[in-house]
Amino acid sequence: MNAWYNHVMSGDSHDGDVQYDPFSDAVMADPTTAYRELLAQCPVPHYDSFDPPFWSLTRHDDIAAAVRDTTTWSSLHGQGPRHTSQGGLFTDPPEHTAFRRLLQTAFTPRAVAELEPFIANLARELVDAVAADGRGDLHTAVAFPLPTITIATMMGVPPEDRDDFKRWSDASVARLGSQDPSAHDEDVAALYRYLAAHIDDRRSTIAAGGDPPNDLVTGLVRAEENGATLTPQEILGSCVQLLVGGNETTTSLITNALWRLMDRPELMAEVQGNLDLVDALIEESLRYDAPVLGLFRTTTCPVSMHGVDIPEGAKVQMLFGAANHDPAVFNTPEEFRLDRDPSEARRHLAFGAGPHFCLGASLARLEARHALRAILETLPNLRADGPSERITPFLLWGRRTLPAAWDV
Repeated sequence: MNAWYNHVMSGDSHDGDVQYDPFSDAVMADPTTAYRELLAQCPVPHYDSFDPPFWSLTRHDDIAAAVRDTTTWSSLHGQGPRHTSQGGLFTDPPEHTAFRRLLQTAFTPRAVAELEPFIANLARELVDAVAADGRGDLHTAVAFPLPTITIATMMGVPPEDRDDFKRWSDASVARLGSQDPSAHDEDVAALYRYLAAHIDDRRSTIAAGGDPPNDLVTGLVRAEENGATLTPQEILGSCVQLLVGGNETTTSLITNALWRLMDRPELMAEVQGNLDLVDALIEESLRYDAPVLGLFRTTTCPVSMHGVDIPEGAKVQMLFGAANHDPAVFNTPEEFRLDRDPSEARRHLAFGAGPHFCLGASLARLEARHALRAILETLPNLRADGPSERITPFLLWGRRTLPAAWDV
């Protein structure tokens, strides 16, 4: 048994005999092994060494039902492990519904399709810039800049500010799940000041009858729902949520897919020989290596599941990563396969489900498709060039580095 996993009972654990530590070295390095045993033995683990302590749901059907039941499982106190009041998308219907309507115009199929030429050209430029080198870090060269530049462009961030923008957004993600969130306060505060200045600029320009840039920030300033507009604080919160959601997770999708291929040379050769497999690769990567391992809800009443009593006001992590390995839903869930039936593959919960289903899911798929196709088409005999490193936040899963080599 793994060091983190100690139990004295078989079957579902009802009284805390199973100890699951999501911060342990073993789980941080390989959460899927932990999930396998939780799914079989302890579908509702409790972790009491965090402030506040939290529970987790692991089984696919439990999570799929919970995230659709916003009356019992609320997002009002944030989707991180601590109780926060972020507003905007981190609320419950009907407020969440109104915010989502205001934002989703930027992520409609038509809006995303209009971005495709920009994304395709950017992916090709990033790959071509390193193709002659024969080796490099594909996280740094492609997977990180592609979604960062895309979301920064959508929000009207000038090119000279993109490095700061990325650092600040990474700090926002790290702060969400950090055991010492104060370590990231300075960068997060800088991000808020930066975005607040942009919002004030758009509001002043519009008030003076000017013509502000046509970007997401301007769209939020001008947004109206039944005669009501968003406050500057609501716009700021929405910008931060869009930034965090559209940055690190897409980078992780790209690096995770490449990481698995480089670990399976025969699979790498198959995909490089048939780029039509890229879409199947994306869906299997989302299932097998969910970039968001799990977000949180807060119970509005006592809940009992699988013999475990969860009190009112408790933080509960929806472990999407575990649900995506549930053998009740996926055949041979521990195999990374590109021949999985599409109807089965698409049952993954990597983008969540219900009213909080990821607003940028289609954009993430589009970015990953062009990044992966450009890399796999341009860099022959792609292979690992040393070990990669995991990103830091416990609730996310991706590569912070991805050293690779290829033929030139």
